Amino acid sequence: MEKTDAVVIGAGPVGLFQIFQLGLQGLSCHVIDALPHAGGQCAELYGDKPIYDIPAIKVCTGQELTDHLLEQIVPFAPQWHLGEHAAVLEPQPGGSFLVETCGGTQLHARAVFIAAGVGAFLPRTLKLPGLEAFEGTQLRYRLDDGENLAGQHLVVHGGGEHAVATAIACATAPEHLRPSRTTLHHRRDVFDAPPAALDQLRVLRSAGRIEVAIGVANGIEQAAGHLSALMLTTPESTLLRVPLDRLLVRLGLVPRLGPIADWGMALERKQLLARPGGGPQASYRFAQDHFHEFLYANLGGETLAELHTAVGLALEDLPGEAPLERIAALAYHFQRAGDLPRTVRYALDAGVRHLELQALAPAERLLKSGLAALRLALRVPAALLRREHLEAQPVIAGRPRQRPRQQLRAAR
Repeated sequence: MEKTDAVVIGAGPVGLFQIFQLGLQGLSCHVIDALPHAGGQCAELYGDKPIYDIPAIKVCTGQELTDHLLEQIVPFAPQWHLGEHAAVLEPQPGGSFLVETCGGTQLHARAVFIAAGVGAFLPRTLKLPGLEAFEGTQLRYRLDDGENLAGQHLVVHGGGEHAVATAIACATAPEHLRPSRTTLHHRRDVFDAPPAALDQLRVLRSAGRIEVAIGVANGIEQAAGHLSALMLTTPESTLLRVPLDRLLVRLGLVPRLGPIADWGMALERKQLLARPGGGPQASYRFAQDHFHEFLYANLGGETLAELHTAVGLALEDLPGEAPLERIAALAYHFQRAGDLPRTVRYALDAGVRHLELQALAPAERLLKSGLAALRLALRVPAALLRREHLEAQPVIAGRPRQRPRQQLRAAR
């Protein structure tokens, strides 16, 4: 068992900044994260995408933000436990804590900082009878850098950006690492990825370097204790057998609260109470989101509404067709700004797109948000809603500058 001043659970931007704060106080720390790299959701989901809500930074990608934070903590040499999640957290006599990871690492810490956000980001699994037994061998949810797949038939399962990028990377890997055959499987012949990736996929398909199998996975085939094929039902209701040596599932990530729910701490809507009133919860320390906490604690309601409006308008002004992530961000910012028409348009648009990708949790959240805004909008005098916003418009819209929250207050 290793002793340390502090353990930080979560290596996203908040956890990384917490490491910096501890280092300034001369405190040593260990860092635990379920992902195999630092950066959390920011790096995993927005690594190459622009983000706009970081104080003092007009725009940067999620990976750029992560790189800056990692550079900032280099002098403090934290100890990393990546690819593991915290499985046990037990208070010890004298106010210290025992932390144990899923890999068996035990840490004795004077303080624990939970910067886990909405939970550990774990791969969304493919649920088929008998498939789980092959996890870690023939069934994988990510590949290590430079992994040797030579001579193997690789099937990549998924229809999103990560699945497309993985199939392309495998099909274009150096010859001594490249699979002998790469198949991209999705339930329909429509993929959600950046235009450049879709263009490259079309070229590789035409060249025969990537095959595409269309259909719903409904079973597996085993031979002599090995996973030998994925069984599909095609859109024409015929059965299709897709032989394989390795199945790589790339359905994205899903946050799981996991063991945190069993640590005896007060939770509200799956979130930790940051400032508990007392009891066992008061024994724990929590890393706060230093970015958003400052904004929401120091800015008034109208100023925050203007901030969200400004971010939303900046997103609308970006050129080109809006990807799904940007539409969801537009829905969020205009909802916080109180702009009902835009909230309806973007939330429903993003919700339907998530539904088409079978991402049911975000689809439900966005559709509920859009319908709630629509119900509220229908109760507000039409003149205040500026009817032109409810008419069909392209995703990248103009910039009418009204302040809906002030108008709604006046209407009440």
